[in-house]
Amino acid sequence: MPRRKPPSAPALSHLDARGRARMVDVGAKPVTDRRAVAEAVVRLSPAALRLVRTGGGPKGDVLGTARLAGIQGAKRTSDLVPLCHPLSLVDVALEPTLARGGVRLLCTVRALDRTGVEMEAMTGAAVAALTVYDMVKGADRSARIEGVRLLSKSGGRSGDWRRPSASRS
Repeated sequence: MPRRKPPSAPALSHLDARGRARMVDVGAKPVTDRRAVAEAVVRLSPAALRLVRTGGGPKGDVLGTARLAGIQGAKRTSDLVPLCHPLSLVDVALEPTLARGGVRLLCTVRALDRTGVEMEAMTGAAVAALTVYDMVKGADRSARIEGVRLLSKSGGRSGDWRRPSASRS
């Protein structure tokens, strides 16, 4: 006898009735203004952080390259994540900032579409973080990517969501 989920348990939207992965049909959903913000952090040694700050990394301008890579990553999300819909993005911004112990990469994505842009924002932040790692690995093999996470989203049927402040650091 198959197990039934308790009525209060959330359903996984990307599974069909037989439990197989599927793309969600969003055709009947209205087009709305959707926005998401995500971040990733790359922890660096003090020496590598100095190279990033001064632009003296072994491969050139780390922050500028990470900015472009993050924008490109957000735009290519549906090519990388199998069940993501291709979206009509109207804005992607990737802001790298030097933080204590590393680089913080903040990706903001906006679309006028039928489904959210959370995956695009997280992909943009993650690709930017991978780019920072790639550009500094010759100077700091101990560099590590941490905390790829959604910070906020707005628009759509589920409304607005914001990560509680206490867990944003």
